[in-house]
Amino acid sequence: MKLQFLAVAVFLPASLFVSVVAQQTTAGAGNANAVALAQKSPIVQSAFRFLLSQTDSLKDRHLRRETEDAIGNPKTCVQHRAGITAAKKAALLQQLLTAGLVDSNDDATFPGGLLAGVFPPLLNDGSSCPQLPQAFYSAPGSVFGGHHSYPGGLPVHESNNDISDVELAHQYRSVYGHSRQGFPIIDRDVFDTPVLSTRSDIFIDQDVIVGAPIWHDWAKSMVFQWNADGTEFQELNFGGNGTTDNNGASGNSKTGGHHIMSVAEAMSRGFSPAFVITQACAHSAPTSGNEYKVVNWLRAAAILAQIDPVANGYLETDAQGNLRLPVLRKLGDIDLLGAGQMNLLAEYTLHNLSDADFTYSGPAVTTAQVILQTLSPRYGYDPANASVYNNKYRNPALSFLTGERILILYSGQGLAAVQAELDKLRSAGVI
Repeated sequence: MKLQFLAVAVFLPASLFVSVVAQQTTAGAGNANAVALAQKSPIVQSAFRFLLSQTDSLKDRHLRRETEDAIGNPKTCVQHRAGITAAKKAALLQQLLTAGLVDSNDDATFPGGLLAGVFPPLLNDGSSCPQLPQAFYSAPGSVFGGHHSYPGGLPVHESNNDISDVELAHQYRSVYGHSRQGFPIIDRDVFDTPVLSTRSDIFIDQDVIVGAPIWHDWAKSMVFQWNADGTEFQELNFGGNGTTDNNGASGNSKTGGHHIMSVAEAMSRGFSPAFVITQACAHSAPTSGNEYKVVNWLRAAAILAQIDPVANGYLETDAQGNLRLPVLRKLGDIDLLGAGQMNLLAEYTLHNLSDADFTYSGPAVTTAQVILQTLSPRYGYDPANASVYNNKYRNPALSFLTGERILILYSGQGLAAVQAELDKLRSAGVI
């Protein structure tokens, strides 16, 4: 059964995954449907409440207030887009192109061109208070068919990442942050303390640990809007030209636009360098020769936020005239940049590690879609009718069950276990 079932994957109709390409210059026609579905999903709403409770635990009042507004206020203003008229968009895009932070070749291939990719459509676009085109909690976690690609996948993904970051910080404190009789030790009693305990000999900023995973993917609610047929907008990758991004040498720092837009919003809201740089490290730790990637993402975000990244402490210039990550929390005894080093905060790498959920959740959705298609005749849905299939079956099933749960159930208990879950959804009128 399993071998026959897995073979179905290569025959999935393209209509299941690809929407008719439209120019992404107006808000998604399916956004309201996604909001309505996400409001009904217990796991989506519990994830949203969890993120709000995590936000409430932030000690820094400014960070807490701005985060509560960004994810909890349905009328929140997208601050890095405030007052950005069509003419201003063109000027900022030209700055990105001149700086080598956007690939000009993408203009011909991205729906609506580079302007649509760098500036996804918002409600009240161009005003002093442009607003998100959908609720934060209705956004997916990635491109259609990717990890958490269902209404509400964003808060589920962020909840997983936030828990991971908190537990990774607890791990570091347990291993490196306790001593006995003057020498560091690993103490089982320390490891067994509650994960929220920050008692330690070493400093790891808990506000950064808790807040960065919430902010990193925030702009997915702008980027991954919903089409009427239940598929999603495409995403533009930028933050480099893809070829000579390492200070003119060979390198590729192009990344998902949501990443850079989220950093731009954090800059516009006045978050600290330690917080914003940690947030920017989600897609790559600045180690093993990858510092230039994080630097370029900060440069691109600063252009969108219309700020000077050096004057605001987000970047620093070294003796060779290259932009580098700034030295933070230093005691001042060593010129780290002069020595060819950087001030690597533990938060940078911990946040990067916490975003590794996609390594399972991406394949989980891919396989879950095959499982759902295999079972679809039982529930009366035809994958060839993409709009009905996605809006009435695929998206509700994933929003209520998640791809991860479906795959784990299938792997351990077979197709019957997934069918039992779907039968519950049918009995409840979800599918």
